[in-house]
Amino acid sequence: MTSKTKATPLTIVIKLGTSSIVSPEYPFLPHLQLLSSIVETVVSLRAQGHRVVLVSSGAIGVGLRRMDLRGRGKGLSQKQALAAIGQGRLIALWDNLFSQLDQPIAQILLTRMDISDRTRYLNAQNTFSELLQMGVVPIVNENDTVSVTEIKFGDNDTLSAISSAIVHADYLFLLTDVECLYTDNPRNNPDAKPVRVVRDIEKVKQQVSTATLGTSLGTGGMSTKLIAAELATAAGTTTVIMHSGNVKDIFHVIERGAGPSRDISETPALEEGPLCTRFLRRDRALKDRKWWIAHGLHSAGTITIDEGAYRAIQRKESGGRLLPAGVIKVEGPFASHQAVKLVVRRKKGDPSSSSKGKTGDSSTIITNPVSRNSIDESTNSSPTPASTSKFPNDTNPTSYPSTLASPALKHLTNVQPDTPLIQPILSLSSSVASLDPLSKSGPSSPSPSSTINAIAEKLNNVTLTQMQSQNRDTIAEEEDEGWEEVEIGKGLAQYNSVEIDRIKGIKSAHIENVLGYSESEHVVDSITFL
Repeated sequence: MTSKTKATPLTIVIKLGTSSIVSPEYPFLPHLQLLSSIVETVVSLRAQGHRVVLVSSGAIGVGLRRMDLRGRGKGLSQKQALAAIGQGRLIALWDNLFSQLDQPIAQILLTRMDISDRTRYLNAQNTFSELLQMGVVPIVNENDTVSVTEIKFGDNDTLSAISSAIVHADYLFLLTDVECLYTDNPRNNPDAKPVRVVRDIEKVKQQVSTATLGTSLGTGGMSTKLIAAELATAAGTTTVIMHSGNVKDIFHVIERGAGPSRDISETPALEEGPLCTRFLRRDRALKDRKWWIAHGLHSAGTITIDEGAYRAIQRKESGGRLLPAGVIKVEGPFASHQAVKLVVRRKKGDPSSSSKGKTGDSSTIITNPVSRNSIDESTNSSPTPASTSKFPNDTNPTSYPSTLASPALKHLTNVQPDTPLIQPILSLSSSVASLDPLSKSGPSSPSPSSTINAIAEKLNNVTLTQMQSQNRDTIAEEEDEGWEEVEIGKGLAQYNSVEIDRIKGIKSAHIENVLGYSESEHVVDSITFL
């Protein structure tokens, strides 16, 4: 085993929960024998050429022992104060244990803000890389003193998954007080069966119990470990849940498991060996930046798109970018370049997001002009040839939504319902401009061209307002007719929420007309799908 692991050096992240570090009851004594076993395992892994990162909880538990308190209390400030007291003693405990084997360590405290900022994320990545090259074991913990999320949600499980993505780990070991994932809570049901291998986390969530809520000091449970496994496997990391008392089984898991040089389809041996649960990494891991956007960033808002836009951004040629024509709703205040959640509106019971929209009577071109706009623009369709135009003498044929068109135009649009929808801005401007020869002005009157331009601008703004109002009415109708909204991914907003709300449903060429400037023809970039 030793020669094989030396030939394939791995990056391994080991996470310990509070229950593995201190006893859950007063006087919260540290598990020195267990911690010594973990230290020996880490040093042995290092001797075989592997790079090891340790994610350690337990600061509040150690703080309770130092202050001789029986409970951590309910107040947030008290918990944060206990974490501040215990963190120094916790890292000192690790340093004393590792020093017995001459292994240097380093302390890294992270918060969600460190992960959300791209520059700080990359700086953390560079620090990890340098420490591992120096032969140091980084010991990571959530900065509980300023982090509310960890204390409330047990975010050290998620933190270990994020750390795995930062260092591009091959394995993430989640050490806990149960051997593996079970079909039911083994503490209450003796017939609960172990789940040894998981290839589809979403499927296993529906089949197993996550009712283990952790200890009185711990903030996590099995549900947070499933979330961590989902994040880590998306980054290309095989995740393992195992009992902290069986930490030496890590060597057997590495030898038998699906490492980076082993085909996942050739892993029948995973059903045997040490009792644990292996979550196999995805065949195609997300690239570092896309993983960071999808899982490292907090969504500041939500953008709802139509089915045409959803199909367009799935195409490779879209470059993972969303045009404004496909946007139908904007929620939550957010700034440009912040992460936003993407949601597609579709008919209920239609997982394929069918291209068929609402069907109406024969007197309308389309019942959802937003959907039609997004399809036309996102596919970069060419203008209708003159030979097929219903306006043979007009080089700029225009069709309007039925609620805006005149009776004459509505009659014409019924002849050919597949006419591409062109924004009314162009036709209104040209229509007003055609009045120029008929305009008359005295010496003190404004010039005909300036008057015409002012009228055209007002008509354009009124038309945009009417169209967006119509879009909102259409959305309300769809909600009443059995439509649903499904989250599909995340991306980086190129404009703030107010600006995107103003330009939703229009073509990119008109962004400057509405906002007064145009930074990008896309409203969302770097889209990552779930």
